[in-house]
Amino acid sequence: MIDTKAFRSLSYGLYLVTAKAGEKQAGCVVNTFAQVTSQPPQASIAINKENFTTGVILEAGRFEVSVLAQDAPMELIGRFGFHTSADTDKFSDTQIALDEADIPYVAEHTVAHFRVNVKQTLDLGTHIYIMGEVEESSVLSKDEPMTYAYYHQVKGGKTPPKASSYEGPAEPGAPVAADGAASAADGAPKFAWRCTVCGHIEYVDELPDDFTCPICGVGKEMFELIEL
Repeated sequence: MIDTKAFRSLSYGLYLVTAKAGEKQAGCVVNTFAQVTSQPPQASIAINKENFTTGVILEAGRFEVSVLAQDAPMELIGRFGFHTSADTDKFSDTQIALDEADIPYVAEHTVAHFRVNVKQTLDLGTHIYIMGEVEESSVLSKDEPMTYAYYHQVKGGKTPPKASSYEGPAEPGAPVAADGAASAADGAPKFAWRCTVCGHIEYVDELPDDFTCPICGVGKEMFELIEL
């Protein structure tokens, strides 16, 4: 028997992974970045095959990792975690810097950054394990790094479906598309509210003052009114 709740006792960080191949640049959120060895310095990530960022990493053969600080806003996390780089320029409203290989990395609300040269990959089914040698790293601030537990418990963040730790629709707060679609089709509400961070839509005329997005955890103030 496998009790999936046991996985919740494992400790993770929260990281922004970025890459650039030619004119393509991409980024996403992962919680799987980890040091593998110290001599030579090696690190790894596990990343969903369907992520646009994954293809850019494999094409480039290098990637950057920014370690998020506890004060990182949900807007930044939502921009990289709940949108795809295939149709969204995640870097346009983000403070970035270029490493020595001209790969962009997120330089705001981050504790440190690492550039990793890909050495090995392993097909894990839904994900790809990517291991490589750290070519460059530096400390960017003295802030406390954000843990995955802090993201959930303090910031109220949710787990994107493509994340390694996603447990499926049974996760509390996960959206059920059929409910929203049915509400809209019934024509009961005249308006809906769209989260400007992750794009989630609530089909109600009014949002409660204490409402938080069930996907990315931001408050009512981050929703925009749309007419049905």
